[in-house]
Amino acid sequence: MNFKYETLIYSLSRRFQRDIISADWQTMPLQGGTVANVYLVTGIAEIAGGEQLPYHIVLKIQKQWERYGDPGSWRREYDLYASDLGATFSEAFHWPACYHAEINAEENEFQLWLEYIDGVSGLHLTGDMYEQAALELGRYQGKLYAEQPAVLQSLTNLSHPDFMKNTYLRYRSWPVVYDYIRSEDCEFPQHLRRMLIDIDEQANEIFARIEKLPLVLCHRDFWVTNLIYADGTIALIDWDTSGWGYLGEDLASLIADEADIDHMVEYYHRCVPAYYKGFSEYVEASPNSDHCVYEMILLAFGYRLVEWYLHTEDEDEKKEHVRTLQKIYEMKPALAQG
Repeated sequence: MNFKYETLIYSLSRRFQRDIISADWQTMPLQGGTVANVYLVTGIAEIAGGEQLPYHIVLKIQKQWERYGDPGSWRREYDLYASDLGATFSEAFHWPACYHAEINAEENEFQLWLEYIDGVSGLHLTGDMYEQAALELGRYQGKLYAEQPAVLQSLTNLSHPDFMKNTYLRYRSWPVVYDYIRSEDCEFPQHLRRMLIDIDEQANEIFARIEKLPLVLCHRDFWVTNLIYADGTIALIDWDTSGWGYLGEDLASLIADEADIDHMVEYYHRCVPAYYKGFSEYVEASPNSDHCVYEMILLAFGYRLVEWYLHTEDEDEKKEHVRTLQKIYEMKPALAQG
């Protein structure tokens, strides 16, 4: 890992709003995404007069890589932090503050020096925290949709509204997963196979309904590992997939992406109303039968779960993927009732 000492000093000066004259440091890898190296940098910073300040700061180093159908994604987080998007957040819903961002065009790499937020994340989040995340997401997207701040027009590097649709169509055209659920060798229960086949048969009609929903700024990786609950607020990290998407799209990730399987159905029924409640504070919207979140979950994660099932040799993991599909199946009857 390479960084300039001067950059650390500058970032710490921004962090403390004091003139830092020196600092020692240690680094520890953090769990980053699949394509970035993320480190926790800790140590003691010193200001004039000898006062010493313990610190934690995050360094994210991102090299260029290619995401299918989204070539600009590798540098998107840098572009967003370089914009005025940060001013659209609230204390209740925000991203980590960025103390310094730099990009090296020759190396096709950028570095972000970010606020370290110590909080609850991943499968340690409680149902109340899930619900708050959905509520605050709805408020944030509703506020942006209603107010249309100028920064939204200045964001040129965002993923396309059809990103979810194109990802689904790519999976559907892949014989490995498409043929498997239709084969005699498929080990899934018949009702789960039928659920996946039905979504294929209804996909055109479903996307026609989805495309009538409001277009909002989506994070597009809104799953529990990217959420940090701290001091009653929600912080959201890893913005490289973000772009224009449809109302409710981010809820699919919150509920189904490597989910808390035992509580999936409960969280679905808590988070959808909470999300629409938040959005409706700014824009009239109601969580009726046309909200499409259930369908979005199947479109985004149905074939992905089949892929994960087929590409692991671990029997316990296979069972978890089937159990996740079962929980998605259990959402639908209750949806019709509610």
